[in-house]
Amino acid sequence: MKIDKLKYIILSCIGSAFLFSCNSLDQEPTNKYTDATFWQSTENAESIVNMAYSQMYGAGKLWNDEGLSDNVIEGRDNNDGRMIRNGLADPSLGRFASEWKWAYEGIKTCHKFLENVDQVPKMSAALKEQRKAEVRFIRAFIYFRLVNFYGDVPFFTSDISLSDSKTISRTSKTTVLKFIHDELDDIVQYLPARNSSFTAENNGRITKGAALAFQARAYLYESNWSKVEECTSKLINEQATYGTYGLFNNYEALFHTENKYNEEVILDYGYTTSYRTWNEMYSRVPMSVGAFLNSCAPTQELVDDYITVNGLSIDKDPSYKESEPYKDRDPRLTYTVVYNGYKWTKPDGTSVTIETKSGANTPDAWQGTNSNRSITGYYIRKYYDPESTSSESNYSQHNNIIMFRYADVLLMHAEAMFEQNKMSQTVWNETIKPIRLRAGFSGNALNYPSALSATEMRELIHRERRSELALEGLRYYDIIRWKEGSKYLNGVVHGAKFANNNTAYITLDTRKFNENKDYLWSVPRSQIQLNPNLKPNNPGYAN
Repeated sequence: MKIDKLKYIILSCIGSAFLFSCNSLDQEPTNKYTDATFWQSTENAESIVNMAYSQMYGAGKLWNDEGLSDNVIEGRDNNDGRMIRNGLADPSLGRFASEWKWAYEGIKTCHKFLENVDQVPKMSAALKEQRKAEVRFIRAFIYFRLVNFYGDVPFFTSDISLSDSKTISRTSKTTVLKFIHDELDDIVQYLPARNSSFTAENNGRITKGAALAFQARAYLYESNWSKVEECTSKLINEQATYGTYGLFNNYEALFHTENKYNEEVILDYGYTTSYRTWNEMYSRVPMSVGAFLNSCAPTQELVDDYITVNGLSIDKDPSYKESEPYKDRDPRLTYTVVYNGYKWTKPDGTSVTIETKSGANTPDAWQGTNSNRSITGYYIRKYYDPESTSSESNYSQHNNIIMFRYADVLLMHAEAMFEQNKMSQTVWNETIKPIRLRAGFSGNALNYPSALSATEMRELIHRERRSELALEGLRYYDIIRWKEGSKYLNGVVHGAKFANNNTAYITLDTRKFNENKDYLWSVPRSQIQLNPNLKPNNPGYAN
């Protein structure tokens, strides 16, 4: 069975007795189950696995994560992400509570499956082990999000009672991370590898490669460079064992529906053409091509970080002209951000020029910070898929959201090698050079910059991650792990040079980052009220 057919069965958990109404979108609901009867069929067990997949991630998670970074600003109202970035969040913030609730709901689903799947009478032992491994991955992934947001969290590896949930204390982040690493090490043996015997039925499912890529990312966030090198080296050099991956030949089309499950994708969160789509682009694309309004816009800071075609930052390239800011820039800028003069491809294949400067007299022209239009003068291009978008009325899309891809593996490898003083021409040629070549660079931008100082090389690697992975939900976590919150998340947010009749850069929020507080979120006040053992709260937040 294909994951697209199974992944999105909707289940309703009724009360503490774990009663399920099984509602497949391919058939009418007919039965309700109890624990005694539910686990008697492989189909029912599979539906819980797919429920766990659906609770792991999604387009909403990606865009919410991106909103925490310096890549974009969520400009419609004083939303929770904006309050966090502006230093206004307190323990009662809804985002703190909703992320916590989502995580523990997903963990409960995983525990219920792991505790009951062995009861299924006709499910093969091999299939049980594979599905257990997938669910253990999902549980680890959710715990990983939790500890990155909250630090120490309530931690348990089997379902707990309501009374226990009101008394449990927080477990150290270090202990939870060790559990994650141990789980990922163990489950690899039960997962398939994407190789010549890999079947389409496994598309979208967790594989050996996904477990190893997750392991690398977990070690990356701990700055455990030798372990990052170990994991990424296996993905690069031992593909017969861990799966065959490579860079897809087209950066723009990498995110399109027609290229789902291409060789670069290690794990993605799937959507389907028939009954599951996502429509966040409806509030991110230009107004002139069908957006309802704009609620999330790229910043000038993101645009400025893209290098020139010569491989230089804009402040170091003498050929860069502020009067022509988008000319001869990193090609990935054009595939990521919509700027003034942009050529936009519509679903019918025709193109239109997007004019965003002040006074342009177009639906996209900047009109100030209180307009329904972009408050920065930029719109989002990455993840827009003309083939996926059935109409411009709501921008519902069914292209998948990529969680792990091979370019990230190469960038993690490059960073780990540099931080261990192992960066070389060979490492460059294996990692950053092919990424830039795929993006469309040529000439000097592909050459190994051996003359750079250590500080300059680190900056180059960090910038390369931002440019390659922008608007993919990873930037915030990079800033946090680099401990560079004050550098990137503090100070005025800027838009394009459209203020004062196109003579000055737009100035927006003044963000505030407190080094003693903002690397962690608050434990939700509602949870502390239910369970005083969750105290003390994280530094800077009241109990």
